Amino acid sequence: MRPAPDGADIADDPVTPPSNPIPVVGPVTVPALPIQVGAADGLPTEVADPQPNTPRRRRWWGWAVFFVLALAVVVAARWNLNYYALEPGTAQPVQPFITVPPAKNHPVSHSVLLTDVRIGRVTALTYLFYKLQGNTALYPLEAVTGGTPPSQLTAQGYLEMSQAENDAKAAALIRLGYPVTSTPSGAVIFGTYPGTPAYGVLEVGDVVTAVDGTATPTAMALTTALDRYHSGQSVELTVLRGGKGAPVQVPVTLRATRVDVGGGEIVTLKLGIQPEDQVDYTFPFPVTIDVTNIGGPSAGLAMTLGVIDALTSGSVTGGHTVAATGTIDSQGDVGDVGGVAQKTVAVEGAGATIFLVPPQEYKAALSKIRPGLQVYAVSTLDQALQVLAAHGGKVPPAPTGTAPSATGGSITG
Repeated sequence: MRPAPDGADIADDPVTPPSNPIPVVGPVTVPALPIQVGAADGLPTEVADPQPNTPRRRRWWGWAVFFVLALAVVVAARWNLNYYALEPGTAQPVQPFITVPPAKNHPVSHSVLLTDVRIGRVTALTYLFYKLQGNTALYPLEAVTGGTPPSQLTAQGYLEMSQAENDAKAAALIRLGYPVTSTPSGAVIFGTYPGTPAYGVLEVGDVVTAVDGTATPTAMALTTALDRYHSGQSVELTVLRGGKGAPVQVPVTLRATRVDVGGGEIVTLKLGIQPEDQVDYTFPFPVTIDVTNIGGPSAGLAMTLGVIDALTSGSVTGGHTVAATGTIDSQGDVGDVGGVAQKTVAVEGAGATIFLVPPQEYKAALSKIRPGLQVYAVSTLDQALQVLAAHGGKVPPAPTGTAPSATGGSITG
């Protein structure tokens, strides 16, 4: 056997000529088939077609596969699954967000760290990636939103942060013995339900101060005022858009609507709002907290400690790198937050040695603890200050009473 020019094999045996050979006049052209002249008889012998278009066909198939894969990636990236992913965020000093009068300001050498988590919708493209991340947690959509439309989540987060800033200022000044007064000023809209009269008419952060001229200084007062009306009636709401500016009159026609308020609970609402109390504080002097690009109430404890540190001499942290998470109210009670396991990873990355968390999240923090970080569960501001005092922090004396001790846990090394 010997190779043909196109890679096929042809026989070396001579070909027996036919009994009546066909005369050949001039050159012979066989369309679409190249020829190989036989050595024995000079007759044309057919060989395999080398398919000169093969490279072009291969390029075509290559581009087709590329475009199919690209389209699949685009579709997978836009295909939202019913999950949210929580990842470790950042741990950053709270002090740059706090401003107090220069005459009362004290230099802070080791600021308390506030910490956050990154939250994002899971897509078909990112699902496997998130599942393989040891420090990322996936939560069902309902567990994160509580039935609230995802479009309102960001606005709710910023509203919660604004409320936490005011509560933190009040808690810090009260703890330092300053007089602080609070006045209910309306019902703030925390959310509205799709398909109800309020949806698209009232926005997160709007404050309702009256219904048909009847004052509604609290969320309960608003609910009571609406109870006097039945489905189909129209009412006029007095509203502060975004809680600011001059009041505007917003007419709404009530309509009984069945709403899933979360967890499969179905209720009938005439307006379709989630109201909360709006409280205005009066402080003895201006204190500003302006945390940007972070939503939610979980920085309350850290902001409170930061204000106290700015208004007192010495270091509240005792020179340690301290991180804190937890909601706060004006009386200094610390509340539960989410994502503490991911926050623990963030504060470790920032070099924190002390981490203050709500008691409900103590075990979650311990699940991610590493040598060198000490975690303490605190349910009040006074407990948090006691922990810092035990580590050398200079803590102002409490105006009255003594708070119970905190629960602590640590790993050293």
